[in-house]
Amino acid sequence: MSVSLRNTLMRCSKCGNIEDKVVDSRAAKDGSSIRRRRECLACAHRFTTYEVIERIDFQVVKDNGARETFDREKLMRGMIKACEKRPVSVETLEKAAEEVAVELQNQNLREIPAKLIGPLVMRKLEKIDRIAYVRYASVYRNFHDVGEFIDEINSLEKRPTTDNHQQKLF
Repeated sequence: MSVSLRNTLMRCSKCGNIEDKVVDSRAAKDGSSIRRRRECLACAHRFTTYEVIERIDFQVVKDNGARETFDREKLMRGMIKACEKRPVSVETLEKAAEEVAVELQNQNLREIPAKLIGPLVMRKLEKIDRIAYVRYASVYRNFHDVGEFIDEINSLEKRPTTDNHQQKLF
């Protein structure tokens, strides 16, 4: 019995062609997605795609009352920005973003206050990379001066580290 792994068209990240073949397919590390290695039939470029379970959309309620659909990619962009030039893999961030999305989904609410998302992300980043955590916290908490950075770093230094490989901030 032959089962086709190809149920949607994927655009090549190098040339934009929509014709490719799946050369490898396996469960991702988190177990809730499938990692597929694809090869473009036009230029032979190989690229990776992830297939995840479609979730019921929920709304994020901003502080000003505005609502927008939860966007996991927006969450990832913020985490990637915080980890820029840090030794953190995209796979680690994908897993953390998925964990945040699952935690939010498990609340079984159609509307989630935005103020609940930032602390979840900060807890994940604190475990992954403390410098990325401070970067994210500075944007999330809207730091206005160096003193706020110093206060946050001092607070962070007092908490036990969960990663023995993480360097001291100061």
